Amino acid sequence: MPVRRRRATHAGSWYDASPEKLRKSLTAWLQQPSCTPSSSNRSVTHAVIAPHAGFSYSASTAAHAYAAIDPRKFSRVIVLGPSHHVYMKDTCALSDAHLLETPLGDLPVDRDVVEGLLSSEHRHTRFITMNTYNDEAEHSIEMHLPFIRLVFAARDVNVVPIVVGSLSEEKERAFGSVLSSWIGDGETFFIVSSDFCHWGSRFGYTRVDHQSEHIWQSIEKLDRQGMRCIESGDHASFWAYQRHTENTVCGRHPIGVLMSALAHCSHHSNRVFETRFVRYKQSSRCMSMSDSSVSYASAVIQTTSNDDETGN
Repeated sequence: MPVRRRRATHAGSWYDASPEKLRKSLTAWLQQPSCTPSSSNRSVTHAVIAPHAGFSYSASTAAHAYAAIDPRKFSRVIVLGPSHHVYMKDTCALSDAHLLETPLGDLPVDRDVVEGLLSSEHRHTRFITMNTYNDEAEHSIEMHLPFIRLVFAARDVNVVPIVVGSLSEEKERAFGSVLSSWIGDGETFFIVSSDFCHWGSRFGYTRVDHQSEHIWQSIEKLDRQGMRCIESGDHASFWAYQRHTENTVCGRHPIGVLMSALAHCSHHSNRVFETRFVRYKQSSRCMSMSDSSVSYASAVIQTTSNDDETGN
């Protein structure tokens, strides 16, 4: 069987195609003084939420999540990203590739997990295969691959890329339940790809809280309200927030799947997961209704359970 590769189609535009320049930039972002993990020796980071815009906009924020990872503990990474180009109702798509290319080296796909999900007979979930054209057009997962390749440079890590479609609240819980068996299993790390508020007429979203002095402050207030819902771990409250505000969080469905997976795992084990946002930034500060911006936020999901697996 020929080896199928997913090309790094956004290299050279959204981020450097030069391995030397890319490695230098990523290393500098990861070594920012503010990236120093502020967690105890007993805590283990099992998942992160991080943005996926062009690196000049979002990589410094994403680095705050990646700096919290201990790569020695994991041999598999599951990446959940939203679909920007193809509408997928109540389903999730898996790559048919064997290797994911990055300028820093290839990442192998965990085909055993992928094939297992595709053949899953869970009656409330359906995984499909994404064709190569749509796979390579989607950036939400690709933007994380150089970070993964660098952070896990010393590990034989396998990746499971999952593009999450438009899911109902019930479907988010169902997909979360399916994926929950990998949360805290001692070898699997989760990455959720999401930007936060896309504000401005070009995004069709101009909600303003007139109690805020400036528009950018209104946007931050809106985002932080959603971030508190995510930190609470209450999946229903995050859905209520989205229904009320209609905030343009592009990775809201992947976030919902992760929240559901964490809740399902906690219910069936003694682990208590803590979600904590560690960085927030806007691409620009909107002052007038003609302005626009995209918000970026990074979170770490950790446990301090005494029986946490330490990995290999």
